[in-house]
This record gives sequence, C-alpha cells and structure tokens, in this order.
Amino acid sequence: MNGVAILIKDRDADLPEQVMWEGRFITAKQRGRWEYVGRARGIRAAAIVALDDDADGTRHVILVSQYRVPLGRFCLEIPAGLVGDDAGGEGEEAITAAARELEEETGYRAAKLEVLGEFYSSPGMISECFTLLKATGLERVSEGGGTEGENITVHRIALRDLSRFVAEWRRAGHAVDVRIAMLMTPEYLGED
Repeated sequence: MNGVAILIKDRDADLPEQVMWEGRFITAKQRGRWEYVGRARGIRAAAIVALDDDADGTRHVILVSQYRVPLGRFCLEIPAGLVGDDAGGEGEEAITAAARELEEETGYRAAKLEVLGEFYSSPGMISECFTLLKATGLERVSEGGGTEGENITVHRIALRDLSRFVAEWRRAGHAVDVRIAMLMTPEYLGED
C-alpha cells in the first residue's frame, strides 16, 4: 500500500450490538444507527473460481445459475456454499466445504484448491465474509445441479466469451452476482 491512511472508526463502532431477530441461517442486528444482517451460529461461506482448460489452452470458467427468491429471478454466480452449516460441522475448513460444494453444484472435482483470501460482498449491509478459492485441474465426475431442490444449472463458458454471455444473460432479464465482475478481467486470475 502506498502511503499511510489515517483511519477513523464510525461513531457507533463501540456501541453494544443488539440481536433484533435470529433465524436458522441469518441474524438481523443493530449497533447504534446501523442495521445489518450476518450469518447465524458463526456460519461462513466459500466461493469458488473454477477454471477448466481445454487441450488447446482455451480457459473456461464454471458458473452456476439458480432461482434466487430474494431477487425474484435467476442469478448467474460462481459456485459457492456454506461452511460449517451442518450439525457437528462447526470446525469445518473452507477448503473442505469448497471441494464439497464445487462437486455438488457443478459435478466437477478439483485437483487443486487455492485460497485467495477472505472478502466481503456488501459490507454496508451484511457482516458476512466469504473465503474465495481458485479451483484448477478439474475433472467432471457427475452432472452436478446441487442437492435436492436446489435446481442448479451448470455453465461452462470460455473466458474470452464471458462478457458476451453475461450481456445475453442480462438481456434475458436475469441477475448477475457481483463476483462475476472479477472474471471480466482475466488477468486477475493469474497464471497457474
């Protein structure tokens, strides 16, 4: 980082956090004038950038889509899932959950999973962080589609065609997860 920034906390930062409502997966909270939600019971998430290369070197990304009730429409996303959400799974590692979710949702198994870091998707409204992982050395082992009732559709898209695919997806009236934006600049992914 260039230079040193002076960071000043929000005036409500040290006020007590109040739980307004708690469900099975999310908790609504308030701290001073801030209202926000977070995952219940310490549940976290893992999101996977799954890259698949053809013999000719063409790089593809594996995406998923499913109907998202909060949006009222289908959404294009990178594969993702919850970490430690099953009873007894509180100590689950993000890399373990990512491997499971990748296979469940997409039908692909990764030879290599690399942790890219922890990120926040909407920090003004949600306290949830997710671990972002890069999956390579993919092998198709099933059709995917998620667990019963998820109705996930798998998309294998050449990175060079991703912008066009996303534009067509939007024209059809569907939603696009913000994490797709990082894939619009392939240099972000680096070389294997």
